[in-house]
Amino acid sequence: MNLRPILMAGAISAVALPAAADCAFENTVPLRSLSAAFEAWNAVTDAMTECGNFEAELSQEFRTLQPEAMAANPALYQLGGVSNGTVTPLLNAQTIRPLDDLVEQYGQQLRPNQLIRINGQTMAIAMMVNTQHLMYRSDILDDLGLDVPETWDEVLAAAEVIEAAGVVDYPLGATMATGWNLAQDFNNMFLGYGGQFLNSDGTPAVNSEAGVNSLETMMALTEYMDPEYLVSDSTYVQQQFQQGRIAMANLWGSRGAAMDDPAESQVVGLVDAAAAPRAMEGGPPATTLWWDGIVIAANITDEEAAAAFRVAMEGIDTEMVQANNDAAVWLIEGYEPGRLAVGAIATATADPAPTAYPSTSQMGLMHSALGNALPAYFTGDVSAEAALAAVEAAYITSAQEAGVLE
Repeated sequence: MNLRPILMAGAISAVALPAAADCAFENTVPLRSLSAAFEAWNAVTDAMTECGNFEAELSQEFRTLQPEAMAANPALYQLGGVSNGTVTPLLNAQTIRPLDDLVEQYGQQLRPNQLIRINGQTMAIAMMVNTQHLMYRSDILDDLGLDVPETWDEVLAAAEVIEAAGVVDYPLGATMATGWNLAQDFNNMFLGYGGQFLNSDGTPAVNSEAGVNSLETMMALTEYMDPEYLVSDSTYVQQQFQQGRIAMANLWGSRGAAMDDPAESQVVGLVDAAAAPRAMEGGPPATTLWWDGIVIAANITDEEAAAAFRVAMEGIDTEMVQANNDAAVWLIEGYEPGRLAVGAIATATADPAPTAYPSTSQMGLMHSALGNALPAYFTGDVSAEAALAAVEAAYITSAQEAGVLE
């Protein structure tokens, strides 16, 4: 999937609303979905509810809940919201179904770059592109005469000035919660330093100069953060921005719309976005590119699958995008990039550009090993080298058990 042409052209909530006239058909099949909990999925699932007989569950824990829920027979959810980082376990377990027949029957409006093909079959429908990019308080940077940082060294220099000025509680926020989030922040920095996760023979390669540089840079950034950064996920950072407590963070583009929500934000119109900072001169923005989209469970009836697909198409149609234009960098007809999409577009079209997060079994195992072993470095229990050695040891064990490494 080529992302450059695409861009160039917490809590759980359950919702079940009555059918509305905006849906093109009346759904009579009971359906449920499980997805992440952020603004874009709120918009999409709200549009799906207009068809009736649909219940949406949005959860910060969706990635751990989905595999077992989809493996049930019948599946506990007919629809799933996934990304290129979370779809792999479902593909490996064969708990989601090919969609080509449903695309042919009900998805003629879909663009080619929305069709996520695995081994020649359409296995997911992408609705948006997402990336972690620099979000910042434009008023604070302007008041202090600071340019928008383009490198992590410049972020650190700006953070020092902001801290001295005392205009926010903490100059920086970060999605460094122990587990998946901390691993992903490492992945971003590691790739920004030119790191490669695996050697040519499949053995791990994170205990390297790039790995140590990544951890040391991340540790330097924590000096300007809330000391509780190891519990800080995307919702935590979003709320820090909304409450006026931080000035900068590398945060998911999908969180941008919440900054301008007057019902919950105290900084409406004050948060802007730019490309993710580079880790080294001449390198790519230190981040990864993602798509988010929809899958349909394998362990359901064909009638349920057809109904789920039709409801999904209502959720990702032009009408929804026009009503929620700034909630995401949409891949859907009718999208017009807004102020808070600038950072994602600048990130994805940078030269050199960041890579797409690899949807492989090996990367899933590496991500887990990183999330489990790296906290010990940030709590001061081990050195960077020791933490990375523990990551490699854990990866080798899990990869051998999974049969992807001899």
